[in-house]
Amino acid sequence: MSAIPQLSQTAKPRLRVELASTPEHIRETQALRYRIFAEELGARLENTEPGIDADHFDDYCQHLLVRDGEQGPVIGSTRLLTDDQAARAGGFYSAGEFDLSAILALPGRRLEIGRTCIDPAYRQGAAIAVLWSGLAGYINLHRIDYLFGCASIDLQDGGIQARAIMNRLRQHAMAAPGLWGRPRRGLPQIAARPHEAALSAPMPPLLKAYVRLGARACGEPCWDPDFNVADVLMLLDVDDLNPSYSRHFMGRAGRSGT
Repeated sequence: MSAIPQLSQTAKPRLRVELASTPEHIRETQALRYRIFAEELGARLENTEPGIDADHFDDYCQHLLVRDGEQGPVIGSTRLLTDDQAARAGGFYSAGEFDLSAILALPGRRLEIGRTCIDPAYRQGAAIAVLWSGLAGYINLHRIDYLFGCASIDLQDGGIQARAIMNRLRQHAMAAPGLWGRPRRGLPQIAARPHEAALSAPMPPLLKAYVRLGARACGEPCWDPDFNVADVLMLLDVDDLNPSYSRHFMGRAGRSGT
């Protein structure tokens, strides 16, 4: 992969965001993904190499990463798949879980993000915001019109929290029905009615970030049995970015035109 200059630098100088510019950088992100998805969350991965989470889409994506220090370890990452690269890959990753016809019919450039993860030691800090600031720089640089991807809700409680969160999304953050993507695999039988604690449970960080930015859920979630999660398809029209976060995430680069 060709070298790409750093996209942005956070006010907190210890954390740095950049695009992977070498195969070694990509392997660092794949190793982080393995530690989180396989070792921490118990997901069944396609990996053929010990300690590495890699799949068919990695070769077609750019990999956005956050380091602790200029030469420090990778502590956060996500991968970026554009329209043209998706065509070469045979489609978007999310198409394996949802019918994306409505999203693919939208005019303009689309960007899918996926495999987003943050090291457990950094989840209470600025890492997700730093990662998102790099994503904003990429959106500006490539004039992206729509951002989409799956945000996961854990199903270890039998689906109680997933149902409670989906009820909140249906009330406050649901896309117009014409933008919905039909899930290819519905959720398994949900457990008993949500109890009071579940109703007030916080959204997972990535889903919360999507909603705060102004993204909307594109219908009902898909069950991913390999990760044992409910995946919610989220879509953000960049022109509808929440004004409260636009200046913070988009910075001075701005958007000229549509």
